[in-house]
Amino acid sequence: MKETLDEFLATLGPAAEPVRATLGRLEREQFGRRLWARDPAIFRPDAAHERVIRNRLGWLGIVEPMRREAEALRAFAAEVRGAGLTHALLLGMGGSSLAPEVLRLTFGVAPGGLDLRVLDSTDPAAVASVARALPLDRTLVLVSTKSGTTTETLAFYAYFRERLEALVGGRAGQHCVAITDPGTPLERLAREAGFRRTFLNPPDIGGRYSALSYFGLVPAALLGLDLPALLDRAAAMAAACGPDLPSADNPGLRLGVALGELARTGRDKVTFFLSPGLAPFAAWVEQLLAESTGKEGKGVVPVADEAPGPPAVYGGDRVFVVLALEKEADTADAAAAPLAAAGHPVLRLHLADLTELAGEFFRWEVATAVVGALLGIDPFDEPNVQESKDNTSRLLDLYVKEGRLPDESPTWRGNGLEVYGGDGGRDLAGLLAAHCRALQRGHYLALMAYLAPTASHTRALQGLRHRLRDRLHVATTLGYGPRFLHSTGQLHKGGPRTGCFLQFTADDPADQPIPGRPYSFGVLKRAQAAGDLGALRAKGLPALRVHLTGDVAAALARLAAAIEEAPLAPVRDP
Repeated sequence: MKETLDEFLATLGPAAEPVRATLGRLEREQFGRRLWARDPAIFRPDAAHERVIRNRLGWLGIVEPMRREAEALRAFAAEVRGAGLTHALLLGMGGSSLAPEVLRLTFGVAPGGLDLRVLDSTDPAAVASVARALPLDRTLVLVSTKSGTTTETLAFYAYFRERLEALVGGRAGQHCVAITDPGTPLERLAREAGFRRTFLNPPDIGGRYSALSYFGLVPAALLGLDLPALLDRAAAMAAACGPDLPSADNPGLRLGVALGELARTGRDKVTFFLSPGLAPFAAWVEQLLAESTGKEGKGVVPVADEAPGPPAVYGGDRVFVVLALEKEADTADAAAAPLAAAGHPVLRLHLADLTELAGEFFRWEVATAVVGALLGIDPFDEPNVQESKDNTSRLLDLYVKEGRLPDESPTWRGNGLEVYGGDGGRDLAGLLAAHCRALQRGHYLALMAYLAPTASHTRALQGLRHRLRDRLHVATTLGYGPRFLHSTGQLHKGGPRTGCFLQFTADDPADQPIPGRPYSFGVLKRAQAAGDLGALRAKGLPALRVHLTGDVAAALARLAAAIEEAPLAPVRDP
């Protein structure tokens, strides 16, 4: 049943009336019509931004062209299966990798589909693990990058191309597919290297808004998913968010206005409670919100995969979003009920079945654009992402010239752990406590792990974040590097100056070479971690690096013990 505006506002508390008023204003200003007319002035009325924005609104009209392509994509998947390929490996970062990962983890592999795996980590162990796990002679490699120049993606391609050539010789190109924009270096490379197919995406779609384009739908077709059904749901949501609908009845506008108005009152930590069947969606929407809105000292902080806690551990900076399948909704709603009773705003979005996830891609794209407009920022650029990239390039140039990366002396060392930054002269528990004293009400603590993204590491890191959340009463985020550099990394550097950062690095027991490059994956990852840390510190943000030596699991356990010993207390006002 369609939710009325009053029902939608009923769970927003004091924000209900500002949301109603803003929806009325957007209706008077014809925001919906102007959005679909691709009027850049609704975001940033200045010439420089307007040029960029005009070239980033293609996602609004992508559903119908992709519906016309559905049969061709199905036929391509059948061609690949007919060639004896049984697996697929997508090489990408950020917008090119997250939607395919969501689809694989949510829907699985349909009968007759290719078993798809996504690689978006430069950790040598992660790269080697994928190489070991896949039968490369029966694997289709998707090289996916909008720009065609993404450093990590091209390094992955060089690594797996060399292995393909060792296995299948001159047929290696027939195992490769490119997904990119027209005219990119990757398009040229694919032509010269004999790729089986190149899919050229509309160039007016930014990476994080590309889930319903070739970047998401080519992998979906290979998985054997029902593209017509998915695109029907996306089309239904696009129609519901269309230019002729009143703002109060437009699900994308309503959601965006709610998040934008709540953010303007200080409730900028958008905390997701997802039912189990939809849990993978969190990583995609995290990137969309963080990279789109975190700039010019503004933005919302998406909090994904933080387990529900008691009301006492949450501050007045939270808004909770329950996204649940109807058959799983009772559990998700029950987790949020005590928080609603405690006065926190809660938004509930229920999906009848998994195919409605395609509509959520579109709803959240519209909502994110609206949040950007309300905050007065351009939701389609990423001005601070380049800072870490430039730092990484500088460090790699130094490595090529001198054969090493710069050394940094630890502030503290002991028991398999090294700390870089902060004040010296105390034990680890004291160092951690001193670092966390930078946190105040409304701040967040970001855990940034330049480690192999394994299930065991994730469990240990999640344990750390929840213990820190429960003792400090602040929002926490967790991301693996360099993956998060293409999502929350923009928010960290360009968003509100409310982040406090803990970076984790570790020794690499075994490295992996990058063919054709004068450095390895291990060196690339270390340069990315150092470049990221340098960008944060250059902005005066509190950033501490903890290096884990030897066995990572044992080092994380010792770190957890130090957190237990640390004199941590709930944050206060400045």
